[in-house]
Amino acid sequence: MTTIDLNGTTASQVVLGLMRIKEKTDEEIRTLVGTAREAGVTMFDHADIYGGLHGCEQRYGEAQPVPASERDQIQLQSKVGIRSGFFDSSREHILSSVDQTLAALRTDYLDVLLIHRPDTLVEPDEVAAAFDELHAAGKVSAFGVSNHTPGQIELLKKSVRQPLVANQLQFSIANAQLVAQGLAANIMGLEQSGDRDLGILDYSRLHDMTIQTWGSVQAPENGGVFIGDRSNYPGLNDALDELASAHNTSPDAIAIAWLARHPANMQIVIGTTTPSRVQDAAAGAAIRLTREEWYRLYTAAGNTLP
Repeated sequence: MTTIDLNGTTASQVVLGLMRIKEKTDEEIRTLVGTAREAGVTMFDHADIYGGLHGCEQRYGEAQPVPASERDQIQLQSKVGIRSGFFDSSREHILSSVDQTLAALRTDYLDVLLIHRPDTLVEPDEVAAAFDELHAAGKVSAFGVSNHTPGQIELLKKSVRQPLVANQLQFSIANAQLVAQGLAANIMGLEQSGDRDLGILDYSRLHDMTIQTWGSVQAPENGGVFIGDRSNYPGLNDALDELASAHNTSPDAIAIAWLARHPANMQIVIGTTTPSRVQDAAAGAAIRLTREEWYRLYTAAGNTLP
């Protein structure tokens, strides 16, 4: 498994997201997580809202408690800030939710805590106070954000003293706005040229923030997987199949290889509950696509190169 440096910790490039395990049996969860570990995945992504309030975290803790002797071999990440019908980045909510997350996961600390969505009512001093308390108590080692723009990050950084180490953002071959705007900047009349993320890709690289991709094999239309969807993505699937054959691997692995090829050195969050797809993702992260192969997939998905 390829690795990245995350706040001084070596973490796997592929991250297993566990938002769909609420209804899985203990054995299914153990098989999924065990397969990931065997494939070299060391990082596991949660959120307090997944599966209902702390539902998926609870299932993980029940089915896959991590022995204290092995806790330093993995990284546990969770997210906070989305509540029923509103966002909440208050100090009280962050502290309360993290305590519930730790209890559900049956662990003493999180390796990374992310603010899940930008809160327009955010008070950076409150976020900073919560982060300071969590860090001082040893409950959270590092902090970051999810779905935030450069300006929103800078606003938090006015008060937050810890480095913001990661930003989790939606990104896949079929949903490539993260790179598409920059590749078609200053082109009149092309929707792709519209700047929706305010330069977050370049900002992240300039400030050494790790981008974590979510929706890594999803299409934008309905959130479904684009791999095998020949009704909407015939050209992309032809290209995936041909490159999979050339690299003696699967189309799933090639889709992950496309993300891993970007020099931003992103972490790739996969939300599958199918063990074989975890294995494919791990294999894909180790494949080095050529520039020609990368751009072929990019344009096969319908993106424009000027």
